[in-house]
Order: sequence, then structure tokens, then C-alpha cells
Amino acid sequence: MAPYKHSVALDYDKCKGCITCLKRCPTEAIRIKNGHAVIDSGRCIDCGECIRQCPHKAKRAVADKLADLPFGKKFVIALPPPSLYGQFENLDDADYIMDGLLKIGFDYVYEVARAAELVTEYTRQYLKRDDIRRPVISSACPVVTRLIALRFPYLRDNLVPMLSPMEIAAEKAIEEAMAKHPELKREDIVTVFISPCPAKISAVKNNIDGYESHVDFVVAVNEIYFELLGAMGKSEDIAPISKTGMVGMSWALSGGEASALLNDRYLAADGIENIIKVLDELETGSFPFLDYIELNACSSGCVGGVMNVGNPYLAKVKIQNIKRYLPVMQNRPSVDEVKSIPKKYEYRQPEYESASKLDSDRKTAMSLMKEIVSLEKKLPGFDCGACGSPTCRAFAEDVIKKASLLDDCVFLNKSDEENSSNT
Repeated sequence: MAPYKHSVALDYDKCKGCITCLKRCPTEAIRIKNGHAVIDSGRCIDCGECIRQCPHKAKRAVADKLADLPFGKKFVIALPPPSLYGQFENLDDADYIMDGLLKIGFDYVYEVARAAELVTEYTRQYLKRDDIRRPVISSACPVVTRLIALRFPYLRDNLVPMLSPMEIAAEKAIEEAMAKHPELKREDIVTVFISPCPAKISAVKNNIDGYESHVDFVVAVNEIYFELLGAMGKSEDIAPISKTGMVGMSWALSGGEASALLNDRYLAADGIENIIKVLDELETGSFPFLDYIELNACSSGCVGGVMNVGNPYLAKVKIQNIKRYLPVMQNRPSVDEVKSIPKKYEYRQPEYESASKLDSDRKTAMSLMKEIVSLEKKLPGFDCGACGSPTCRAFAEDVIKKASLLDDCVFLNKSDEENSSNT
């Protein structure tokens, strides 16, 4: 299996070696070594929580830059997510954003919210089947799908077997562009997703299970925001470009996806710590009465992504303001298409990748586990992080795996010194 390509990086010079990120990482993917943070690629899910929490701005998302885009050389398509609409003040018409994107150099715009409406309709039909595992889990958030692959492998078959709206939007955008411009070939077109979070960048970088993304570039919302500010609002007569409805726009908000399914037996949770709790309970069979579970790693949904600009709660209000002027839904599959998820849109569940595998040999792994449990009992249990590991349990594992030294525990050293002085 090829190494997973991440989109969260450490700025070594800015890192002060504090333990803020260490304590807040939901998958214990961070350690402090030699006075600086180190990110474990095997455990990182690119949720961006370390970017959000770092007081020194030492974590950053690795995205493409606007300067990298081949404006004037290729047919460049913008793929704006619905969360983008919640970043601007006094905006009551999404067409201003569409117009602004064209003004800053894009040749065409295809809203991801349009694809979200297609996914909504396909999911409605999927939930009518009797041969699926329930509750069904949305596969739209790449943090959730990677988290399930790493820590909750028994829930893989609960995921909706469908690509995310981002990927479907890219494919539909290419189809529309080539239909309107027959002279274009695929190599003449580049698609650019405007991302609110690093996890979506990683989803594009990693061709999971052989699927090759149709997204060519990913730029951050917080970079394109300022370019749009300068371009929006300069024309009084804005052409009606936006083709999304209330349903697609609602995907930016926690609960918006599930509420459009016309099924009351759903649960919607947001915030990385909350969704881990839900998955823990789901794995033990705590929600047998539910049909659908929508999980968003970011608080409030995609409007809470770390690559956004505005406050997520204010963004929610702004999106609600835009929604009230929209029709309910503008994008539906044909009657024949909606009977089943098209093969080209099918999503294959991620393979199980153990984040804490001790050894490939089961007997050896069990022996190491006993050592970890034994060592943990000797530790103080303060989970202080002074050793460079997030918890005493994690420290015990690090010591047994020879990634840390027992002497790194300051409390054990203090206890040894006290015992020596007493004797």
C-alpha cells in the first residue's frame, strides 16, 4: 500500500514544543521530540485540529496557490463548496460569488452544492434497500472515512458507497464544459476545488482503492477569499449563474445533509471529539433504531473548516439568509438513473489500516501488549504530556516500541530520586 499523502504540515521554526497540539490531537498522532512536535503519518487523519489549536501557528495546511493555476493556458473550472457562501458579509445572492470567480480568471464555475443535491437523491433511494447495513454513515467527510479505516474497521460496510459531492462535481463540470465547448479535450481542462479543510486536499492526493480524482488543483478558501472581495460587487447586473437550491446549500451545515433525506431516523453530529464518541457507541450497537448518520469532523459542519475565514456560527446565519431566496432543489438525477448509484459514482470502502499495530505476528503483538499494560500500571497516570506523549498509556506504548525512553517520565525520575535520598 502506497504511503498516505497528508496535507497538514509542521513549520519547524515556529514550533515551540508546547503540548497544546499533543493534548488536542484526537488520534494521538503527535509527539514532542527534541523540543518540537512530530506528526505520525500513520495516525494523522488531517482533521486540522492541530492547526486550529496551535498558539504559535506552527501547523499549516498544504494547498495549491492561485499562482499555480494555469489561467489563460487551460480551461480552468472553479468548484466552490457551499461553505464558501457563508464567508461574506451582506450577501444574499450566490451569483455574486459565481461572477467574482469568473472575474478573477476562471473560465467556468460548477457549484459543489449541485452535486450534493444529486448525492441526496441517490442516498434517498439507497436507504430504501433491504440489503444494506444500518445505520448508514455518510461518506462525504474524508476525515470520517479515514478515521473509520484506522480505528473502526467494522463500520466500513456502513458507509454510503458513493463518491463525495466534490468528486462528482468535478466529473460533472468536465462533462458540461466539453458539451458546451466541443473543441476541448480532457487534457485542456483543469478543475480547481476551493477547500475549507485540509482533509479534502488529502482526499484528492490519495487515489483511494485505485480511484483517480477528477480534481486537479485544490486552493484554500482563505486564499481565494481576498481575491473575491476585490472582484465581487463591481457589476450591478449579475447574470444568474448559480444553479443550486436549498438542499445543496444546506450541505455546508451540520445536519443539512441528513435533514434533506426525508427520513426522521437520523443522527447528525459535528466536532471531531463528538464524532469519535458516536462511532465508539455505534460500534457497540448503541443506535439500532437509526437509518442514517451524518458526521462532520468540523464544528458546525464544513463552515467550521480551518481553511475558512469567518466564524462558523456567523457563517451558518449567512447561509440561512441566502437559502431563503432559493428553490428547494434544482438538481435531480433522471428517473432511470436514480434507481441505483451509477457505477462511476460508486465509492469503495477504505481498506483497514491499523493505526496502532504492534507486530504482524499475533503472538508477538499479544506479548508486547502485555508489556504495555504492565508498564502503564507503573506510571503515575497524570497524562501530563511532559514526556512528549499525550497520555501515560501512549507513553507506555512508545517505550515498548522503543520510540521513547522510560527516563522521559519526569515523575518516575523524581520518585527514583526521592527513594535514593531516603535510603
